[in-house]
Amino acid sequence: MQQSVETRPVPVHLWIVGTLALLWNGFGCYDYLMTRMRDADYIKSMMPEVDPTTVFAWTDSFPMWASAGWGLGVWMGLIGAVLMLMRTRWAIPAFALSLLGAVVGLGYQMANPMPGITGFMATGVPIIIIVIALGQFLYARAQGASGALR
Repeated sequence: MQQSVETRPVPVHLWIVGTLALLWNGFGCYDYLMTRMRDADYIKSMMPEVDPTTVFAWTDSFPMWASAGWGLGVWMGLIGAVLMLMRTRWAIPAFALSLLGAVVGLGYQMANPMPGITGFMATGVPIIIIVIALGQFLYARAQGASGALR
C-alpha cells in the first residue's frame, strides 16, 4: 500500500527572505568574531574615525549579560536563518532567542554608547538591528502558521 505525502510548494519569498537573513546574520557573526578577535584592521575599515583600542576597551567593559546578549543575538540569528532555509519550525524559537539577545545586547550598548559615537550610529543603527530581528521572528512565526515550516 502506497502512502501519499502532501507536499506544499514552498513560497518563493521564503527562499528570498531566508537568503537575506543568512547574509544579514552571517555579517553579524563576522562582525562579532572580528571584534572579539581584536582585529584592528577590520575595526579601522568599519569605523575609520575611531581608534580600535577604544572599541576593544568599550567591548571589554560590557557586563557578562550584555556580552551574552550580543552573542546570543548574532549566533541564534544565523542558526534561525539556516533553520528557516531548511524549512523547520525550530527557526521560530531560534529567531525569538536572537531577538531577545539583540534587545539585551543592543539595549546595553544604547544606554552606554562607545565614547565618540553619537547620534544615528549610537541609537539609530541598534534600533534598526532590533527591528530587523523582530521582523525575522514575526516572518518565521507567520511561515510556521502557514505550514511552510515543518
